[in-house]
Amino acid sequence: MQEEMKSFQENHTYDLVKLPKGKRSLKNKWFYKLKTEETSSKTRFRARLVVKGFNQKKGVDFEENFSPMVKLSSIRVVLGLAASLDLEVEQLDVKTAFLHGDLEEEIYLDQPEGFEVKGKEDLVC
Repeated sequence: MQEEMKSFQENHTYDLVKLPKGKRSLKNKWFYKLKTEETSSKTRFRARLVVKGFNQKKGVDFEENFSPMVKLSSIRVVLGLAASLDLEVEQLDVKTAFLHGDLEEEIYLDQPEGFEVKGKEDLVC
């Protein structure tokens, strides 16, 4: 959880603000998953903060759902070019890729459980 919150702070993901009148703040929860390191057999917990999306209402909180994804055909083209040009291909996992999407809507989120800022408990992200 500390690593996730540090990532949010380093990327300036949100600001603490007063919830505007007529707006709702979305609830969130911590999601935990066991992850085995590829380079060793060590297992560790990975924590992700997720929004309880089932609380959202279409037309109020959002208009459409969208998740940026790479088309399989694009991956094939890149791998084909790399093979034909004798290039090396490297893979990397970007932990914070989801933080770089552009939102048109304003979204308000309760402060994450366990990370409420003292003296500012009434503010939202």
